[in-house]
Amino acid sequence: MKSLFSWLTALLLSLIILGACGYWFWLTSEQEEIYSVEKIANSESNPIIEFYPHISKVTRPVDTFVFPIAIGDIGPNTNLYSGPNQYPFYCMTQDSGLGQPEIDNHAGLGVPVMDEQSNQVLGFSKDCMAKTRLRYFAITSDNQIKQLDKGSKAIDTNLLLRVEQGTINRFIYTIVMPITVDEMGDRQAKSQWNNRLIYQFNGGSGIGFRQGRQKPERVIDRQLEQLKLGYAVISSSGNKTSYTYNMLLAEDTARRVKKQFTSLYGEPLYTVGIGGSGGGLAQYLIAQNSQGILDGLIPLYSYPDMITQTTYALDCDLLNNYFTFRANDRKAWRDWTRRRHIEGMNAINDFPQRAGFLQPLNQLMSGFVPSFPDGNSECINGYFGLSTFINNPRQGFLRTFFEDEVVERTNWSYWQDMANVFGTDQSGLGLSTWDNEGVQYGLEALKAQQITMAEFIDLNKKIGGWKPQNQMQQEEIVLPFGHKVPIWLTLWGNHNITTPDDNGVAPRHSGSLAAMEKAYRSGQVFIGKVDIPIIDARHYLENELDMHHMSASFYTRLRMSAADSNPENQIIWVAHQAFNPTQLAFEKMDEWLLNLKAQPNLSVADAKPKTLADTCFDEQGKVIASGKAVFNGIWNNQPQGTCTARYPMFSTSRIQAGANWAGDIFKCHKISIEEALAKGIYGDVDISTQLTTLKQIYPKGVCDYSQSDMGRPQDLD
Repeated sequence: MKSLFSWLTALLLSLIILGACGYWFWLTSEQEEIYSVEKIANSESNPIIEFYPHISKVTRPVDTFVFPIAIGDIGPNTNLYSGPNQYPFYCMTQDSGLGQPEIDNHAGLGVPVMDEQSNQVLGFSKDCMAKTRLRYFAITSDNQIKQLDKGSKAIDTNLLLRVEQGTINRFIYTIVMPITVDEMGDRQAKSQWNNRLIYQFNGGSGIGFRQGRQKPERVIDRQLEQLKLGYAVISSSGNKTSYTYNMLLAEDTARRVKKQFTSLYGEPLYTVGIGGSGGGLAQYLIAQNSQGILDGLIPLYSYPDMITQTTYALDCDLLNNYFTFRANDRKAWRDWTRRRHIEGMNAINDFPQRAGFLQPLNQLMSGFVPSFPDGNSECINGYFGLSTFINNPRQGFLRTFFEDEVVERTNWSYWQDMANVFGTDQSGLGLSTWDNEGVQYGLEALKAQQITMAEFIDLNKKIGGWKPQNQMQQEEIVLPFGHKVPIWLTLWGNHNITTPDDNGVAPRHSGSLAAMEKAYRSGQVFIGKVDIPIIDARHYLENELDMHHMSASFYTRLRMSAADSNPENQIIWVAHQAFNPTQLAFEKMDEWLLNLKAQPNLSVADAKPKTLADTCFDEQGKVIASGKAVFNGIWNNQPQGTCTARYPMFSTSRIQAGANWAGDIFKCHKISIEEALAKGIYGDVDISTQLTTLKQIYPKGVCDYSQSDMGRPQDLD
């Protein structure tokens, strides 16, 4: 037995070596350069505005900062209404090509600013400010983006761009304006501008504490085709959710960046948002919560909001942990299509995992016979590590952005990023909205006879929940290849999941009702109240197990319908991944917004171009089907439409547990097992022999999804 163990260990280490390079590339492809942080600055006094009953009904404070920011000057370093500055704050001006940040103290707060000749410390920067400056970029005939030297006039270019960059609210902002050669050196020249403005939003999963990187080339490349048509483009690292999901801060920043633009060039005909993933949900929330920033939205790969996404995404590692370590019959879950019945999202047999070697290593350490995964799921492929990096206050970033002392005394999580909004507990930890009390995982699969009663009971007894944040620990890792290749020994965050009690039941997690209420009132939740043109577009990526699942667009539509916002204001497009519908979306959005400008008395829906409707496209960009019913399906209890037949829709773990398709029940009302049985929640399934066990699993009762979200304030509407 000992020789077998040694052989397996050697085999696993060899496989780790083979897999490590690809695994590391995946983990670090978006990581930035490091420089140390000396100390944490104290939070400044900047009270958050009151947002009762909802932020959309609150008048924003008057901005006392005088725009435009002059060339060589520094923009505002404190936001106007979204709370005190967050510290520590990692400066990324160098990563963005703006050099070192400006010195703002000599007390050792923030990052050291060095003399480039002597390498001596000149001072420190805690707020990462940069002076406003201009640069010029040429687009060559083969679409290469080249920065021009000062005074350059001999330019072989199809397009010349003036780029302004600086900092607003401590984030890096960018303004891109098409110009002529003769206009170089004139900051306000705009002869090539078509009077249309694009606000570029960007996505990612962020927990705050970073300024963010924004290189001009990246902004230009994303909107190159529109720049060629004469659009101007503005953006900010504060509007990339990789760096924060605080939508009050994102809105405040977007408003000021736009004000910088309009103070220089005047009001545009319209401002249209564009951006994917988190950049899509940011558009929905900013449009819902405020006026005067966006006139139309083009959200790509969107979600309604981050709270919605965490509700089922944080189930993923609980389920992975169950399938891998806790299930009574683990072999039964090696058929990955069966996991689909529980997780809701897609799962495919014989689909490779990027870090699949971690499973046998962790199984071996836990005393199980090791096995390599022979399939994959969106829960793994799309959401691997999410529970660690957004839910665990002790984890922080994978890379060492900050010194050990700072890391030790800072709480790192999405909840902590939102602490000024959601509130904190007695330990100073950000309150969490995530809750799984009463959730009957796999209920729909049980009713459909896709799993057995024994599997249903075993799953719900053992799945557990996330431990309270004050009990969480960092991931355990080994570093056989140094800090650049961490090997996780706590797969799926299993050490932070509650363990079964004497009855074999792992306790569930209760979310904070106070945090949920504040999330709603502060506009961090999409409640469907939006009345501007929307073209929601995405590629069909379910077969790639990509996290940007198609059903998310329809959660948004259901909420708009429930809020009496006209769902016809939202057009949904789904395309084969070989066809990019973005340019077509800009053309149709331009027509829609110009119709509204020409006839302001028209409703948004009536101003919509007649040819614009829900549509799905094939790989050549040809329309497969278009019209009101093409996406009908289980989400709206209608016969399957042509587009949903071509591009099948999947659900989530909460929908599979009986929740609604709008995904807006974060904490369910609970009823007793007897009441659930009387209401028909179990369908035709006979649970009479399991009443005692179910009462042990659910001492507070099970979810009654016919009722509304417990966390939603009753006076919100």
